[in-house]
Amino acid sequence: KGHHLSSSCFLHTDNKKRKMMAFRAISVFTLSCVALLSSGAVSAMTDPATGIAFEPKLGSLSLFGVGVRRKGPIKVYSVGLYGMEDTQVGLSAVSRGDKGNALATLQSSVKAANSTSFLLKMNFKIGGEKMASAIAEGVAPRHTGDAGDVEKLKELIFNGVAAKGGSATKGTTFLFECGNGGVTVSVDGAKQGTVEGTGICEAFCDVYLDDKAVSPALRESCVESCCAP
Repeated sequence: KGHHLSSSCFLHTDNKKRKMMAFRAISVFTLSCVALLSSGAVSAMTDPATGIAFEPKLGSLSLFGVGVRRKGPIKVYSVGLYGMEDTQVGLSAVSRGDKGNALATLQSSVKAANSTSFLLKMNFKIGGEKMASAIAEGVAPRHTGDAGDVEKLKELIFNGVAAKGGSATKGTTFLFECGNGGVTVSVDGAKQGTVEGTGICEAFCDVYLDDKAVSPALRESCVESCCAP
Protein backbone atom coordinates (compact mmCIF):
# COMPACT_ATOMS: atom_id res chain seq x y z
CA LYS A 1 0.00 0.00 0.00
CA GLY A 2 2.84 2.37 0.93
CA HIS A 3 4.55 1.57 -2.35
CA HIS A 4 1.31 2.28 -4.23
CA LEU A 5 0.95 5.70 -2.55
CA SER A 6 4.55 6.62 -3.34
CA SER A 7 4.05 5.75 -7.01
CA SER A 8 0.86 7.82 -7.15
CA CYS A 9 2.59 10.81 -5.57
CA PHE A 10 5.48 10.47 -8.01
CA LEU A 11 3.14 10.34 -11.00
CA HIS A 12 1.18 13.33 -9.72
CA THR A 13 4.36 15.37 -9.23
CA ASP A 14 5.68 14.34 -12.64
CA ASN A 15 2.46 15.36 -14.37
CA LYS A 16 2.47 18.67 -12.52
CA LYS A 17 6.03 19.38 -13.70
CA ARG A 18 5.08 18.55 -17.29
CA LYS A 19 2.11 20.88 -17.16
CA MET A 20 4.27 23.68 -15.76
CA MET A 21 6.88 23.17 -18.48
CA ALA A 22 4.16 23.19 -21.16
CA PHE A 23 2.67 26.37 -19.69
CA ARG A 24 6.08 28.08 -19.70
CA ALA A 25 6.69 27.04 -23.31
CA ILE A 26 3.30 28.44 -24.35
CA SER A 27 4.00 31.67 -22.43
CA VAL A 28 7.37 32.13 -24.15
CA PHE A 29 5.78 31.45 -27.54
CA THR A 30 2.98 33.94 -26.84
CA LEU A 31 5.41 36.65 -25.75
CA SER A 32 7.52 36.02 -28.84
CA CYS A 33 4.46 36.41 -31.08
CA VAL A 34 3.50 39.66 -29.35
CA ALA A 35 7.03 40.95 -29.78
CA LEU A 36 6.99 40.07 -33.46
CA LEU A 37 3.63 41.76 -33.97
CA SER A 38 4.74 44.83 -32.05
CA SER A 39 7.89 45.20 -34.10
CA GLY A 40 6.29 44.38 -37.43
CA ALA A 41 6.13 47.97 -38.63
CA VAL A 42 9.23 49.20 -36.79
CA SER A 43 11.76 49.33 -39.60
CA ALA A 44 13.15 52.15 -41.72
CA MET A 45 11.67 52.54 -45.19
CA THR A 46 12.65 54.33 -48.38
CA ASP A 47 10.14 55.59 -50.91
CA PRO A 48 11.16 53.79 -54.12
CA ALA A 49 9.75 56.60 -56.26
CA THR A 50 11.94 59.36 -54.78
CA GLY A 51 14.67 57.64 -52.79
CA ILE A 52 13.60 59.59 -49.68
CA ALA A 53 14.15 57.67 -46.45
CA PHE A 54 12.00 57.57 -43.32
CA GLU A 55 13.10 56.64 -39.81
CA PRO A 56 11.35 53.67 -38.15
CA LYS A 57 10.09 55.70 -35.20
CA LEU A 58 8.62 59.15 -34.68
CA GLY A 59 8.45 59.61 -30.94
CA SER A 60 6.37 56.70 -29.66
CA LEU A 61 4.80 56.04 -33.08
CA SER A 62 5.99 53.44 -35.58
CA LEU A 63 6.33 53.75 -39.34
CA PHE A 64 3.49 51.94 -41.12
CA GLY A 65 4.29 52.77 -44.74
CA VAL A 66 5.55 55.34 -47.26
CA GLY A 67 4.38 56.64 -50.62
CA VAL A 68 4.78 59.38 -53.19
CA ARG A 69 2.45 62.27 -53.98
CA ARG A 70 2.46 62.87 -57.71
CA LYS A 71 1.10 65.77 -59.70
CA GLY A 72 1.21 64.58 -63.28
CA PRO A 73 4.81 63.52 -63.97
CA ILE A 74 6.14 65.48 -60.97
CA LYS A 75 6.96 63.63 -57.76
CA VAL A 76 6.06 66.44 -55.36
CA TYR A 77 6.78 64.79 -52.01
CA SER A 78 7.04 61.51 -50.16
CA VAL A 79 4.84 60.83 -47.16
CA GLY A 80 5.27 58.46 -44.24
CA LEU A 81 2.43 57.34 -41.98
CA TYR A 82 3.31 56.79 -38.30
CA GLY A 83 0.82 55.05 -36.03
CA MET A 84 0.27 53.53 -32.62
CA GLU A 85 1.36 50.02 -31.69
CA ASP A 86 -2.23 49.01 -30.85
CA THR A 87 -3.32 50.03 -34.34
CA GLN A 88 -0.54 48.00 -35.95
CA VAL A 89 -1.31 44.91 -33.87
CA GLY A 90 -4.97 45.16 -34.92
CA LEU A 91 -3.97 45.41 -38.58
CA SER A 92 -1.72 42.37 -38.27
CA ALA A 93 -4.86 40.26 -37.78
CA VAL A 94 -6.22 41.35 -41.18
CA SER A 95 -5.18 39.55 -44.37
CA ARG A 96 -3.84 41.70 -47.18
CA GLY A 97 -5.16 38.97 -49.47
CA ASP A 98 -8.58 40.59 -49.04
CA LYS A 99 -7.37 43.96 -50.29
CA GLY A 100 -10.68 45.78 -50.01
CA ASN A 101 -11.13 44.81 -46.39
CA ALA A 102 -7.48 45.53 -45.58
CA LEU A 103 -7.68 49.06 -47.02
CA ALA A 104 -10.98 49.75 -45.27
CA THR A 105 -9.62 48.49 -41.95
CA LEU A 106 -6.49 50.61 -42.37
CA GLN A 107 -8.61 53.72 -42.92
CA SER A 108 -11.03 53.11 -40.05
CA SER A 109 -8.41 52.03 -37.51
CA VAL A 110 -6.07 54.94 -38.22
CA LYS A 111 -8.94 57.43 -37.96
CA ALA A 112 -10.08 55.89 -34.67
CA ALA A 113 -6.59 55.95 -33.12
CA ASN A 114 -5.68 58.46 -30.42
CA SER A 115 -2.57 59.47 -32.32
CA THR A 116 -1.42 59.26 -35.95
CA SER A 117 1.17 61.37 -37.76
CA PHE A 118 1.80 62.08 -41.43
CA LEU A 119 5.34 63.21 -42.24
CA LEU A 120 5.77 64.86 -45.64
CA LYS A 121 9.24 65.33 -47.14
CA MET A 122 9.48 67.56 -50.19
CA ASN A 123 11.06 66.24 -53.37
CA PHE A 124 10.19 69.25 -55.53
CA LYS A 125 10.32 72.99 -54.82
CA ILE A 126 6.91 74.61 -54.46
CA GLY A 127 5.67 77.97 -53.17
CA GLY A 128 4.07 78.27 -49.75
CA GLU A 129 0.70 79.44 -51.09
CA LYS A 130 0.53 76.61 -53.60
CA MET A 131 1.50 73.98 -51.01
CA ALA A 132 -0.97 75.28 -48.44
CA SER A 133 -3.75 75.43 -51.02
CA ALA A 134 -3.05 71.91 -52.28
CA ILE A 135 -3.38 70.43 -48.78
CA ALA A 136 -6.46 72.52 -48.00
CA GLU A 137 -8.15 71.56 -51.27
CA GLY A 138 -7.67 67.91 -50.37
CA VAL A 139 -9.16 68.33 -46.90
CA ALA A 140 -12.09 70.65 -47.75
CA PRO A 141 -14.40 68.18 -49.59
CA ARG A 142 -13.78 65.57 -46.90
CA HIS A 143 -14.52 67.90 -43.99
CA THR A 144 -18.13 68.27 -42.87
CA GLY A 145 -17.45 70.78 -40.09
CA ASP A 146 -16.71 74.49 -40.03
CA ALA A 147 -15.04 75.69 -43.24
CA GLY A 148 -12.96 77.96 -41.04
CA ASP A 149 -11.06 74.89 -39.83
CA VAL A 150 -9.71 74.28 -43.31
CA GLU A 151 -8.76 77.95 -43.67
CA LYS A 152 -6.85 77.81 -40.40
CA LEU A 153 -5.02 74.67 -41.54
CA LYS A 154 -4.07 76.44 -44.76
CA GLU A 155 -2.87 79.48 -42.80
CA LEU A 156 -0.66 77.40 -40.50
CA ILE A 157 1.01 75.69 -43.47
CA PHE A 158 1.50 78.99 -45.29
CA ASN A 159 2.96 80.71 -42.24
CA GLY A 160 5.38 77.86 -41.66
CA VAL A 161 6.71 78.06 -45.21
CA ALA A 162 6.79 81.88 -45.11
CA ALA A 163 9.03 81.70 -42.04
CA LYS A 164 11.64 79.84 -44.07
CA GLY A 165 11.65 82.11 -47.09
CA GLY A 166 8.33 81.44 -48.78
CA SER A 167 9.16 78.22 -50.62
CA ALA A 168 9.05 74.58 -49.62
CA THR A 169 12.34 73.50 -51.15
CA LYS A 170 13.52 69.91 -51.55
CA GLY A 171 14.07 68.46 -48.08
CA THR A 172 11.49 70.65 -46.34
CA THR A 173 9.37 68.63 -43.92
CA PHE A 174 5.73 69.01 -42.93
CA LEU A 175 4.47 67.11 -39.91
CA PHE A 176 0.73 66.72 -39.33
CA GLU A 177 -0.06 65.17 -35.95
CA CYS A 178 -3.64 63.93 -35.86
CA GLY A 179 -5.47 63.05 -32.67
CA ASN A 180 -8.53 63.68 -30.55
CA GLY A 181 -7.44 67.28 -30.10
CA GLY A 182 -7.25 68.04 -33.80
CA VAL A 183 -4.36 68.48 -36.24
CA THR A 184 -1.07 70.03 -35.17
CA VAL A 185 1.14 71.44 -37.94
CA SER A 186 4.93 71.71 -37.88
CA VAL A 187 7.22 72.88 -40.70
CA ASP A 188 10.87 71.84 -40.53
CA GLY A 189 10.35 70.96 -36.88
CA ALA A 190 8.87 74.34 -35.93
CA LYS A 191 5.36 73.98 -34.51
CA GLN A 192 2.89 76.37 -36.15
CA GLY A 193 -0.26 75.61 -34.17
CA THR A 194 -3.27 73.30 -33.94
CA VAL A 195 -6.63 73.18 -35.68
CA GLU A 196 -8.89 71.74 -32.99
CA GLY A 197 -11.59 69.12 -33.45
CA THR A 198 -11.89 65.45 -34.39
CA GLY A 199 -13.62 66.31 -37.68
CA ILE A 200 -10.58 68.01 -39.19
CA CYS A 201 -8.42 65.11 -38.02
CA GLU A 202 -10.61 62.49 -39.72
CA ALA A 203 -10.79 64.56 -42.91
CA PHE A 204 -7.01 64.89 -43.02
CA CYS A 205 -6.58 61.13 -42.57
CA ASP A 206 -9.01 60.52 -45.43
CA VAL A 207 -6.87 62.61 -47.77
CA TYR A 208 -4.32 59.80 -47.60
CA LEU A 209 -6.47 56.79 -46.79
CA ASP A 210 -9.82 56.89 -48.61
CA ASP A 211 -10.59 55.50 -52.06
CA LYS A 212 -9.52 58.78 -53.70
CA ALA A 213 -6.32 59.10 -51.67
CA VAL A 214 -3.68 61.48 -53.06
CA SER A 215 -1.00 58.81 -52.58
CA PRO A 216 -2.27 55.33 -53.47
CA ALA A 217 1.27 54.07 -52.96
CA LEU A 218 1.09 54.97 -49.25
CA ARG A 219 -2.01 52.83 -48.72
CA GLU A 220 -0.43 49.92 -50.57
CA SER A 221 2.76 50.22 -48.51
CA CYS A 222 0.87 50.28 -45.19
CA VAL A 223 -1.17 47.20 -46.09
CA GLU A 224 1.91 45.34 -47.26
CA SER A 225 3.86 46.26 -44.13
CA CYS A 226 1.20 45.88 -41.45
CA CYS A 227 -1.30 43.25 -42.57
CA ALA A 228 -0.99 39.48 -42.56
CA PRO A 229 -0.41 37.52 -45.82
